[in-house]
Amino acid sequence: MLSTLPLVIASTEIDANFESDKALALTISGNWGFPIDEKPVEGFYLQVNDNVLGLADANEKKTLPVVVDFASPASLYRKAHGGGRKEPIVKAIGFKGNTLKSTDFKNTDLKSSGPWHVVDATPGLGRDAFVLISVGCKVTMIERSPIVAALLEDGIRRLKTAYPELADRFALQHGNSANVMQYWNGENVDAIYLDPMFPHKKKSALVKKEMRLFQQLLGHDPDADALLAPALALASSRVVVKRPNSAAVLAGNNPSMAIESKKHRFDVYLRQKS
Repeated sequence: MLSTLPLVIASTEIDANFESDKALALTISGNWGFPIDEKPVEGFYLQVNDNVLGLADANEKKTLPVVVDFASPASLYRKAHGGGRKEPIVKAIGFKGNTLKSTDFKNTDLKSSGPWHVVDATPGLGRDAFVLISVGCKVTMIERSPIVAALLEDGIRRLKTAYPELADRFALQHGNSANVMQYWNGENVDAIYLDPMFPHKKKSALVKKEMRLFQQLLGHDPDADALLAPALALASSRVVVKRPNSAAVLAGNNPSMAIESKKHRFDVYLRQKS
């Protein structure tokens, strides 16, 4: 498991003609402790190109780096056509505010939705978290890998430039999710979302490159069961666990209900109201 390795930011991948790229690389290096050095001959490394932080694999020269891009065409298309409050994740999380109706966020009144606060304790590349902020939730992402946390931070930075109203709905904490939830000292948390990395079958050729790369770099989540108890203790409304349809329930704990999609189900653990 390589989640704490100090990957280098490849100096040879920084275009000397772009002062902004050099400045960004220095900022990321200072914030996260990644040294700026020569590109490795093999293995993973970070690169800054065209004002974007990416995770690359020197062994996969024809594969584009993995980046967090909340304002990508794919993200915006899902926002516009993914179903809004009808999406399984939104139904499961319990959000009942107004769905944002326009992809032109600058002309949308985000304040019309209630501040339903969700903690995403296993954010990955933040795609599900983006769906939640798109319908009006406020999402705090907790990420223990400094590599992934740096990618998420960079994605939020660029989203803030394009759509500041959306970016303001994001918060990011770097740390062990179980510990952060157990000793939570922030604002009230309505719901907690867990999507632990699940080992895929070897024959699954359709697994996305990002997931394959993440599993190679970070491994799966062998301690995923340990997330449920602190999540149940912290959430005031519910905990939602995303699982493959064929997977067992988390920590052997049966949910209050489940919402199913084509490939996944969302196990919902309702909290008793005091």
